[in-house]
Amino acid sequence: MRRTYLGEFEEVVLLMVAILDGEAYGVTVSQALEEHTGRLVTFGTVHNTLIRLEEKGFVSSELGGATAERGGRRKRLFQVTALGSQALQDIQQLRNQLWHLVPPHALKVSGL
Repeated sequence: MRRTYLGEFEEVVLLMVAILDGEAYGVTVSQALEEHTGRLVTFGTVHNTLIRLEEKGFVSSELGGATAERGGRRKRLFQVTALGSQALQDIQQLRNQLWHLVPPHALKVSGL
């Protein structure tokens, strides 16, 4: 299996793009991160990560239609590419393999 190396935050942002399925842009990804992980992140951090993921080929983007709520500006919508999809599958497979290697007693907290 070819290994795909993404930072933890890149991985979570890529997962959010997949979850949002065509509705992913900076604001929706930020909101989804907060909702699903409790993690507060700035729009700029998410936007920079989306651009970095696009440069690496894990996502692609296109401009959506202009909306009145955005003052006539268009949203840059992100989609997971085939490479991004494969990366997520590889990461999931690797994590599952590693979790199966953890002995049951290794994660028990003593005193509880």
